[in-house]
Amino acid sequence: MFNVGGRGHETAEQVLPVALKWLEDNGESENWFLHLNFWDPHTPYRTPESYGNPFKKEPLPDWITEDVFELHRIKKGQHSIEDMNTLAKSHYQQHFRHQQEIENRDDLRVIFDNYDAGVKYLDEHLGKVFSKLRELGVMKDTAILISADHGESLGELGIYSEHGTADEATCRIPMIVRWPGGKKGIVEEGLHYHLDLGPTLASLLNLKAAASWDGESYAGAILEGNLGGREYLVISQCAHVCQRSVRFADWLYIRTYHDGHHGFPQEMLFDLKHDPYEQHNLAEVRKDVCMEAVYLLNEWHDHMMGSMDCDIDPLWTVLMEGGPYHAKEYLSASL
Repeated sequence: MFNVGGRGHETAEQVLPVALKWLEDNGESENWFLHLNFWDPHTPYRTPESYGNPFKKEPLPDWITEDVFELHRIKKGQHSIEDMNTLAKSHYQQHFRHQQEIENRDDLRVIFDNYDAGVKYLDEHLGKVFSKLRELGVMKDTAILISADHGESLGELGIYSEHGTADEATCRIPMIVRWPGGKKGIVEEGLHYHLDLGPTLASLLNLKAAASWDGESYAGAILEGNLGGREYLVISQCAHVCQRSVRFADWLYIRTYHDGHHGFPQEMLFDLKHDPYEQHNLAEVRKDVCMEAVYLLNEWHDHMMGSMDCDIDPLWTVLMEGGPYHAKEYLSASL
């Protein structure tokens, strides 16, 4: 374990030399494992100023129209546009990519272009890791996994540069696997939890998964191209809001227990096939789908509570403590 000392604010050019030196010293040996953590696409966006803006000529997303922007501009809550402007003058003031306040639609480049720059900057540094593996002659025999701990809201539900809701933007994360001897060019569209990675790795390494694990292996997709996935997922959020959501077929059902001072209704339902940016809440007009989602949510809840060694739902513990941590922090700052 080596911490470069940035306390979560280090950028890729600070992490990379440590990784390359480690590979030079250990990369040609057998049975090594290297885990790299890059923060660059995480808010606050802190890609070096010298990198410029590779996306300055790219158009902003079409779905954020002037009307949508106006709705977002008057929205309240943590990491709304209003809150991002406040953060630009407080927490983010030392980061030049956040210094401009968002007053009109075109100002959203402060978020979109700088997020994209962070992703591109990270990608280029990953490329240097891969080049080192090729230089050492071990690329062919090295397994590579690229993932993340959360996604990023970029306007969905009126939230920017945050991972504060139990929705598709926050909870759909990258998972890229390159496995020696595995299939190439396979795209798995099935539903999987991040916790499925544990039994997947066990299967790939011919190890036995622990009986207590909730995960399900998708090694067949990696090795043979056998696509699958779960019937549905239940995803939770208890740091910024208290929500549980059900992701099934083309639907995302969100049930809110504490709205984190965002003004969310108790039920939201989105058809992700036709509304991927979660703009149109169909909960009132598709009660039938909501009822199906609640059945799945209860099925999941009964199973999970039955597997626990206590009878208290952790979500309700958070509620009894006064709500999610970041919501309490935001409310205190607002007052």
